[in-house]
Amino acid sequence: MTTIRTDAHVQLRGNSRLLTGTKRLADIVMASGFFLFFGWLYALIWIGVMLTSGSPAIYKQPRYGRGGHVFSFYKFRSMVPDADMVLERYLRENEAARRQWEMYQKLDHDPRITPFGAFLRKYSLDELPQFWNVLKGDMSMVGPRPCMFAQKELYGEYWGHYCSVRPGITGLWQISGRNEVSYRRRVAMDVDYVTTLSISQDIVILLKTFRVVAGGHGSS
Repeated sequence: MTTIRTDAHVQLRGNSRLLTGTKRLADIVMASGFFLFFGWLYALIWIGVMLTSGSPAIYKQPRYGRGGHVFSFYKFRSMVPDADMVLERYLRENEAARRQWEMYQKLDHDPRITPFGAFLRKYSLDELPQFWNVLKGDMSMVGPRPCMFAQKELYGEYWGHYCSVRPGITGLWQISGRNEVSYRRRVAMDVDYVTTLSISQDIVILLKTFRVVAGGHGSS
């Protein structure tokens, strides 16, 4: 897929190569450190998913990455196997839920999520396999959240900003209300992140992420 050229790309080309290289090196160090010190946690969650909802324990979904390229996005499975059909039926039968989904791309009461999956999401443990995405170079520790195919059109004229950087495990959206933030506002946060890209900003976001996760304010 061809990389989209926009003003965001022009700005990023003007930034120092040191910024890009330092960010990538930090990603590799942090992701490697996670697997070194918390590999046991990965194994425990894998067993928990298998015991509570069966195989497969890892959920893979195609997402848009840097330059608009598609990659396989990994998460611990937190939903029932027929999640897409369950969601379609639920939105068809529940008008309020459909309106909430259209605005936030999230639901307060998601019928697809298993009880163990709800626990994983509360503390963002379902996202741990994304450290492998970081090591592969698909993602960064900090950046816009990986965009699903159906969400591309929601970026409108700002799609090029999203494509200018690697998507992240965490970002401004994660530390700014998450499910209380409309998707339109989420796009604005992504644009702000790209246009003010810096290592110091990434450090602040990471520190705030630890506080949010520790408080149990994960995704729902």
